[in-house]
Amino acid sequence: MSNRFENGMSTSTCSPLNVPPGLQTFLALDFGLKRTGFAVGNRLLRTAQPQGTITAEGDARFVKIAQQLKEWQPDALVVGVPFHPDGAEHENTLRARRFARQLQGRFKLPVFEVDERYTTTEALAAGAKDADAAAACIILEQFLRTIP
Repeated sequence: MSNRFENGMSTSTCSPLNVPPGLQTFLALDFGLKRTGFAVGNRLLRTAQPQGTITAEGDARFVKIAQQLKEWQPDALVVGVPFHPDGAEHENTLRARRFARQLQGRFKLPVFEVDERYTTTEALAAGAKDADAAAACIILEQFLRTIP
């Protein structure tokens, strides 16, 4: 499977390839304008579990994310950032990056960006009932496999 990290950079000061050892639990978000799938996972087991989809926009989305953060208490967040098949950015790339910056600003957690090309397609091909949550799970598992 290909490395899905965009330029190995994140919105935090940490590189995804050099995630500090203290960051053990993660909540991943598959950002969408109307739906945002989420999954949780940990570094020790290198596994993730889809948890559901947030169907809210604007500030209401952040209220629901805050509820998930309170429940799961992750050390860091992982946000899927979409690109065209050739790697070019598009409007949703910019939206997802803005979303990642907003998460970091609001919740003061490290946020890592992951190239999420084809994750929804993968989730649907695997028969996922909740493609957004399954895509978030794929994003997080890819991230977890790549960090030491």
